[in-house]
Amino acid sequence: MLSQESYLTAIYVYTGAAGLMLLCLAWWLGRSWRAGWTAFAVLLAAALLLTPAYPRAGVDTMAPALIVAGFQLFTEGYEAALHALRPLGIACGIAVVLSILLRFTLLRSKTRPAAPVKPASQPGSDPA
Repeated sequence: MLSQESYLTAIYVYTGAAGLMLLCLAWWLGRSWRAGWTAFAVLLAAALLLTPAYPRAGVDTMAPALIVAGFQLFTEGYEAALHALRPLGIACGIAVVLSILLRFTLLRSKTRPAAPVKPASQPGSDPA
């Protein structure tokens, strides 16, 4: 089993690596995608990578829910993975709602005001 120090070190390393991956994803997608789609992809990736779950009943430590759900799904079936899939689904739903709110508030496209229409010059009138 892991000691307290090694467990905390593993959590810090995993969280740091996920954070760096999210920063790289934001930078990479931000160069070619619109801001709203970039926010959606980064928030969804953050929800998938950073949501915690208990590996099984009676355990005091937590692990990434995506990894727990994957292992439980492939080894013991869907019913055993439900305890990890529920928080994962909730976190993904929150990420989608947050990205929609960001898209319509802070990341909306800037529209320029229309140029003022100049009146057409009438024949026979000279500008003074």
